[in-house]
Amino acid sequence: MNILQINSSARSSGSESTRMADALVAKLIAAAPHAQLIRRDLASEPHPAIDEPALQALFTPADQRTEAQAARVALDDALIAQAQAADTIVIGAPMYNFGMTTQLKSWFDAIARAGATFRYTATGPEGLLTGKKVFVTLARGGMHRDGPNDVQVPHLKTLLGFLGMTDVTFLYSEGLGLGPESVARAQAQADADINAVLV
Repeated sequence: MNILQINSSARSSGSESTRMADALVAKLIAAAPHAQLIRRDLASEPHPAIDEPALQALFTPADQRTEAQAARVALDDALIAQAQAADTIVIGAPMYNFGMTTQLKSWFDAIARAGATFRYTATGPEGLLTGKKVFVTLARGGMHRDGPNDVQVPHLKTLLGFLGMTDVTFLYSEGLGLGPESVARAQAQADADINAVLV
């Protein structure tokens, strides 16, 4: 089994979404000791955002790219290859201002490429990253699960589903901004939920 862990918190340490992702991955590896893990921390190793030079590089035929353009496309190619090779993807996804982090959005922008991770057909788009199990560990300061302000989960479901990843489990740690007792409850529940999904 190949496991890809994506940590998308802006924090290099002290991130609850990363703590949850680490705990989940540790249990996955305990159950499959020969699993191969690639861990990508988008705080310590940020991926460049899409800008005009990146778009120009992507839309320039490969044999006509400059050295700089080829190098920029290669950065995205590496992330796509990691996602394609993974059997299980674990995404640590804190909520920032009701949505995903800039770091995670840049990762999705990098891997969403027509002809590589999805394609257009006569009946509509088709995701090509199929047959994968995805876990998303969500950390929130408030209580948003299944509420009108939780636009993060629908957005993630849409992005993942568009790319062909429909077997997705969301794990929550909420109320982290509501005091120490709330943090303790949230972490205990998150740990219980992680244990439950991997029984």
